[in-house]
Amino acid sequence: MALATLMVLVAPLAGAQTSNAAPDADTPPTDADLANTRCVSGEEKFLPGDYYYCLGSQSYGLGRYENSQRFFKTAASWASKPAQYVLGVMALNGDHQPVNRPLGLAWLALASERANSDFKQAHDTAWKKATDAERKAAEQQLAALRPVYADATAAPRAERRYADGMAMLNRLSNQGAKYCMAGMNDPSKPPADPMSCPPVQMVMKTVDAAAVNVFDGWAGHVTVGPLQQASPPEAAAKP
Repeated sequence: MALATLMVLVAPLAGAQTSNAAPDADTPPTDADLANTRCVSGEEKFLPGDYYYCLGSQSYGLGRYENSQRFFKTAASWASKPAQYVLGVMALNGDHQPVNRPLGLAWLALASERANSDFKQAHDTAWKKATDAERKAAEQQLAALRPVYADATAAPRAERRYADGMAMLNRLSNQGAKYCMAGMNDPSKPPADPMSCPPVQMVMKTVDAAAVNVFDGWAGHVTVGPLQQASPPEAAAKP
């Protein structure tokens, strides 16, 4: 199964922009669609799992399969369950790599570890079809992957990056600043005037909404919620 078909089954790319109108929901993206995806580099400061997942998809569409694998693995280390799922299916099917069913089962186990995971059915189906030897080898592969890619490690790491980035934006928001995220503008056009950048509050809402692509189903994630203007120091000091 081509990666373009798999992309229908995973979360949308919050960090991606395409040059063409969005296709019908039932129409899988082609390799050309993936290649034309433009990833927003500034998202890496907030949601590296989503950003590197976008790069992995783009690289695959361009036929750069080794880079694609590397980017998907980086995204997986930042708690991207869609990336872990794609890695699992690619290993199972031998998509531009040797077939490795135990490794595929291990990636699918990681992708489906959260409660009510969208990837649980895929894992359970593959597990039922596996031989006893494949299951035993998959457990060994999973034990090797868990220290880096399981939610116990990867999700808190991703949450800290997200929280640090949002705290930076919140400080700028209290100053009434605007914020242009790197990569949002067309690289063929002149740099954007800082005064034309969107308000920080708008950027925060966009990043917060995109966080579902990484943290969906993980109980440890806390959304930012509505922003409140900080009170001036002199006002806060009054009884």
